[in-house]
Amino acid sequence: MASPNVATRGVSRSDDECPVCGSEMREAHGRLRMPVNGEDISVPNVVHLKCLKCREVVLTLQQARRFNQDAIAVYQKKHALLSAHEIRALRERLRLTQNELAKLLHLGANTISRWEAGRNAQTASMDVLLCLIRDMPGSISYLRKRAA
Repeated sequence: MASPNVATRGVSRSDDECPVCGSEMREAHGRLRMPVNGEDISVPNVVHLKCLKCREVVLTLQQARRFNQDAIAVYQKKHALLSAHEIRALRERLRLTQNELAKLLHLGANTISRWEAGRNAQTASMDVLLCLIRDMPGSISYLRKRAA
């Protein structure tokens, strides 16, 4: 997703005009790439707008959000990480708030929220810790002692 060049800033264009050359843009489906946790992730079949003339790719806000969530899901699947749903289910099974789980893992308060909403992916090391909590019930009391 490229930002418009300086020459077009402030120019009012319709939603189907290219921000670079002003030509018509059409909805397209294709493979786009996005970095997730420092790794370039390829996401198939991303819905986006593409300029018929200069080939510029633009995503609407809704398309960009979906693309981000899909990239994170591809990353999690590729590395066999817990999904957003699995992280939420684990936290709820442990009867912890997002803030409580973040404190146990020594993370920022909003990190768990972003993981559960699919806006960010946990690192492999955090995933190991989450799986440890899931698979070894005694580990939660150890973490509670360390977080105090």
